[in-house]
Amino acid sequence: MDTIYTFRNTEELWTLFNDRLRAFIISKVKDESVANDILQEVFLRIHQNIDKLEDQSKVQSWIFQIARNAVTDYFRKASKSSQSNETFDQEEESKDYSIFDEAVRDMVSMMNRMPPEYCEALCLTELEGLSQKEYAEKIGISYSGAKSRVQRARTILKDMLMDCCHYQFDKYGTVLSIHPKCCCCCHPTKRKRKNTAK
Repeated sequence: MDTIYTFRNTEELWTLFNDRLRAFIISKVKDESVANDILQEVFLRIHQNIDKLEDQSKVQSWIFQIARNAVTDYFRKASKSSQSNETFDQEEESKDYSIFDEAVRDMVSMMNRMPPEYCEALCLTELEGLSQKEYAEKIGISYSGAKSRVQRARTILKDMLMDCCHYQFDKYGTVLSIHPKCCCCCHPTKRKRKNTAK
């Protein structure tokens, strides 16, 4: 049975959920500074919308849904920003984001080019954190149908990314370098950088 939380204001919610929300957001964006910014945005949204919460027993799921939405918004903005900044000098741009950021931007850019049902499947399960069962219930299809769609979406995305770029991985699966195969690559800056850390 879910824990029942009682609270009187946003400050009490901060005390109850701050650490857990911060850990959750860091697990998604892999950057403490970015996570802190998103966390502030999450609590601003909570403060602005707390009066709309009709059932306090559901506060935990409500708060984490706000956090998932904020993380999704961050990735969408990151994708749009990478496309609008394509005229930046490549050496200057390399200072602004890591190989991980680059891979995420490529992924989101490619997702936006996928058929809507597959893009939705990945957004809800990979970015917003829904389980495949929750995803099936949300869009009104069978659990087996949801699993099949998510798997198909992952396969399509992987093929698109591999057609676009050469990826070099370490033995743990971490991206070490990305080299575009053509000028129409998912990331328009035509970058060629390697992680030179020893």
